[in-house]
Amino acid sequence: MTAAEVFSRLPVDGRDIAVRTLPGAAPGLFWLGGFKSDMTGTKAEALAGWAAANGRANVRFDYSGHGASGGAFEDGTISHWLEEAVAVFDRATTGPQVVVGSSMGGWIALLLARLLAARGHTRVKALVLVAPAPDFTEALMWERFPPPVRGLIETTGRFLKPSLYGEEPYVITRSLIEDGRRHLLLGAPFAVGCPVRILQGARDEDVPWEHAMRLVTCLAQDDVVFTLVKDGDHRLSRPEDIERLLAAVAACAIPA
Repeated sequence: MTAAEVFSRLPVDGRDIAVRTLPGAAPGLFWLGGFKSDMTGTKAEALAGWAAANGRANVRFDYSGHGASGGAFEDGTISHWLEEAVAVFDRATTGPQVVVGSSMGGWIALLLARLLAARGHTRVKALVLVAPAPDFTEALMWERFPPPVRGLIETTGRFLKPSLYGEEPYVITRSLIEDGRRHLLLGAPFAVGCPVRILQGARDEDVPWEHAMRLVTCLAQDDVVFTLVKDGDHRLSRPEDIERLLAAVAACAIPA
């Protein structure tokens, strides 16, 4: 945590959400982490450091069931996590924001921007997405699960999916899969009403670069720049990857 950050807890429909807020000038940065990630990861910390060094506001939080927030991970759904993102954005940020989303956070960022645009809000100045994973519960999980795994989810309500990162298995629930279908984006063109910058690793085993390209084709009305990192993996957390991320953010946030 940087010296000027303020830690707080925000209630969202009975869920206890941990938030870190750094005061500063606009455009601020609004971080949306990935599936089973928290707000103290390498990219989130680098963005907070950039914001502090440049006098910019920065807000990051943990979804319910993640990090310092309350709740159980397996109770989470895309609807819950989107609701939390909207609540934190509405209540913890002011003025224009550059929304930065990683993996699942990219899906949440797109849903957030589309929702705010439908409200007539123009506070999302740009989206910077790292290995964005819209529709991942369907396209990257359900459609790839073999029949025995699908049957297990349908009959028991859960499946322990091994992690590629040596962590505990992910609990994939029937509620997560079914709720994800309410928020699918990649079946037709849609607009978020702001510039979109995408950083994607060509060696990403979790979110293949072809999946991110499907997103590009759906954003026909928006200003989109897609950067493919040929030797990059899913996390894109190496020093050179962080430099690319901060450069993309700076280009969107400066001048104010």
